[in-house]
Amino acid sequence: MEAIRKQASKLREQVARQQQAVMKQFGGGYGADNVFADEAEAQQHTKLEKLYISTRAAKHFQRDIVRGVEGYIVTGSKQVEIGNKLCEDGKKYGAENTCTSGSTLSRAAVCFSKARSLMEKERGNLLKALGTQVAEPLRAMVMGAPLEDARHLAQRYDRMRQEAEAQAIEVSKRQMKLRETSGNGDMISRLDVAESKLQELKSNMGVLGKEAVAAMTAVEAQQQRLTLQRLIAMVESERSYHQRVLQILDQLEREMVSERQRIEGAPPPAVESSMPPPPSYEEVNGIFMRNPTVAELVETVEFFLAEAIQSYRAESEAELNLSAGDYIVVRKVSNNGWAEGECRGKAGWFPYDYIEKRDRVLASKVAQVF
Repeated sequence: MEAIRKQASKLREQVARQQQAVMKQFGGGYGADNVFADEAEAQQHTKLEKLYISTRAAKHFQRDIVRGVEGYIVTGSKQVEIGNKLCEDGKKYGAENTCTSGSTLSRAAVCFSKARSLMEKERGNLLKALGTQVAEPLRAMVMGAPLEDARHLAQRYDRMRQEAEAQAIEVSKRQMKLRETSGNGDMISRLDVAESKLQELKSNMGVLGKEAVAAMTAVEAQQQRLTLQRLIAMVESERSYHQRVLQILDQLEREMVSERQRIEGAPPPAVESSMPPPPSYEEVNGIFMRNPTVAELVETVEFFLAEAIQSYRAESEAELNLSAGDYIVVRKVSNNGWAEGECRGKAGWFPYDYIEKRDRVLASKVAQVF
């Protein structure tokens, strides 16, 4: 419809120019150009045309923003749905994990699930803010009455201007006829009526033009102000969303890196068939067993100092906790891979492969043993 209106307006202007040329050729007294000889009215007409183009472009931009935000909300809602499903999967694994080597991954899965849930909640808040603070206000202005009323005023002014042009041509024709003939009272009367109507149209056109310019100027200012405010609100909402998500991700990364470091710092899990349990008290002291069997189990050695090359976590009261760098007084070494000694005032069994013998040790390190 807009294109048809423009084409019709161009055709009317072409016809009017042709009529004006004819009137000038025959020396008409009025002509369409005389209707708009007023410089103020011409400026008003030019300004109104510019305002119409400006407000139309702003309206299209607002509509494009609304469509973009609505599409983003639809896509984001689907992402929230997928993210929440991932949260449930992580939570389920963390609760039902049956891994025999530890629960590190279970704890990491639970942390991931909680963090993802918080992020999806933040995404939902962002989508809600974009809808209420950006899309709805702009949609209301695109469809609002002020813009439509101002555009109707401009269109009424345009139609009245065209009517005034046609009336000016009619006055010129009557003036020509009056000059070509001797004239009579009826022709003079009709010319007076036509001239009066032209003056009335010019007066009404001036008033309507001022009203249309004022209304369009107000709408243009409102469009510029409101659109900028909504763009700023959109930027602030997205910035706040990304900042909060970054905080959640930083916290999640710290928790998961901590779990990874704990796994990497711990000794590899012992395979049940690779190392037998440490000798019992009865086996070490030969109670209820033959002496050759005891000799096979425990090799009597002189005391020596050793350093723990990796940490060991005791799994029973008979075993000894070790930390990498600890110094131990080794008192017994078993043929099945275990050693017995004392460290930091406590005694117990530990894997022999976790220590290395030291011939020279600082006195301060020896004091730590006891």
